[in-house]
Amino acid sequence: MDAEVRKFDALAHEFWDPRGAFHPLHTLNPVRFEYVAQRSKLPGQRVLDIGCGGGLLAESMARAGASVTAIDLAPSMIEVARLHAHESQLSINYQLASAEQFAQRGEPAFDVVTCMELIEHVPSPSVLIASIAGLLRPGGQVFISTINRNLRSFLLAIVGAEYLLNLIPRGTHEYARLLRPAELAKLARTQQLNLRDVSGIEFNPFARTAQLTRDASVNYLAHFEREADGT
Repeated sequence: MDAEVRKFDALAHEFWDPRGAFHPLHTLNPVRFEYVAQRSKLPGQRVLDIGCGGGLLAESMARAGASVTAIDLAPSMIEVARLHAHESQLSINYQLASAEQFAQRGEPAFDVVTCMELIEHVPSPSVLIASIAGLLRPGGQVFISTINRNLRSFLLAIVGAEYLLNLIPRGTHEYARLLRPAELAKLARTQQLNLRDVSGIEFNPFARTAQLTRDASVNYLAHFEREADGT
């Protein structure tokens, strides 16, 4: 288990505590879910959530009628996710795997793939994007959330969130690993994933509120669509 996975595995017991280490995710999840739900038809769709953590988004999509598979590399996170889904009487297929490992299993293609706050933690974003594309049917939808790379995002998302306000554990993000929207779009294009939208997320740590915005300079959501066969 590498250092990035250990960071989150050690905190898994706090995942569903809205006042714990992951409380920003509880604020952000409704915004992310609505973004996905409004841009894809979730009821009856086969959905894969990559880097699912303890299952916040996976549960929201399952409640919306999607058939959800969710994967993560942190064993404790998967255990917490399975227990919470059982308590919530939700049927979600949780598996311990990376996107690359899962792609090698020959699963049928998914209609929707979500990948929230993961790409900035993986060793190779290009490998992750290639795995996502390989798991998606032609015409399928991809939703990725991450943090921009610039001075403002460094000051707010790293210095402010981690060291001044202690919103998330220190060392959660490394500035050099962050991706600008144009860089993410370029990686996606190499895998026939076309950018449909980029929207910012404005997070207010004091009011504990979040909303979509046109300003993608810090947190942002990106929507891609895989090219249909023959295009």
